[in-house]
Amino acid sequence: MERIRTPAAMRAWADARRGEGARIGLVPTMGYLHEGHVSLVRIAKDAGCSAIAASIFVNPTQFGPGEDFETYPRDEARDLAMLDAAGVDAVYLPGVRDMYPAGHQTFVEATGVSQGLCGAAHRHFRGVATVVAKLFLAAKPHVAVFGEKDYQQLAVIRAMTRDLDFGIEIVGAATVREADGLAMSSRNAYLSGDDRIASRCLSRGLFRAKEMFGKGERDAGALVGAARAAIEGEPLAKPEYAEGRDPVTLAPLSGRVDAVTILVAAKVGPTRLIDNITLGE
Repeated sequence: MERIRTPAAMRAWADARRGEGARIGLVPTMGYLHEGHVSLVRIAKDAGCSAIAASIFVNPTQFGPGEDFETYPRDEARDLAMLDAAGVDAVYLPGVRDMYPAGHQTFVEATGVSQGLCGAAHRHFRGVATVVAKLFLAAKPHVAVFGEKDYQQLAVIRAMTRDLDFGIEIVGAATVREADGLAMSSRNAYLSGDDRIASRCLSRGLFRAKEMFGKGERDAGALVGAARAAIEGEPLAKPEYAEGRDPVTLAPLSGRVDAVTILVAAKVGPTRLIDNITLGE
């Protein structure tokens, strides 16, 4: 497994693989990997990619003031061992100065899907779109795989890829969960004791909405209300939002629906958690 540190070296690797006729798959990450990340590598292989690159970069431009950029969990040696075992061919490990050189002033923004939800206060999707665009330009993938756990981020990346004609297939991977239902996340490392138990309220609410949908409930308000109630009923959770959105456009939905994505966010202890579920086709 090759370890690549600069954009120029990453482009050279990608050019060589394309010259050999390989189909390149890219798995972007911020590191501190878990089984959910490893599943993205498998999905890239299933998509017919014969050369797999992963990136590890904790992106400062997608953290807001007071958020956890400095304390975000990092373990490069462990991450590299996991990626090597998963069969990754190259890992791109740029530094902040490589991605944002002195005088950097250019950003990419998908305006519509960035509004509301996490974009309202916490997430800087301009930073997400910019760093992913730079990863695409360096790794030159045919396919890029992202987890559906961060559903709004995936929508931003899809919009950017379409609007800027990158010609890259964006694959959304189903959320991987712990045995008790909690969506896997690098930030779960912050949870312990009662906070870890309380964190189940997010998935519990979503699963309740799924159960109701399966029994015929189609009112978006009722479905979202079930998810919200589970979070509000947990004393250690501080709800941030619970909303029903169109699965493709992320437009708010109300009334009768044939399909809806329910997105939730809450703070449990020191940790801000997000989760979602899509109901219907």
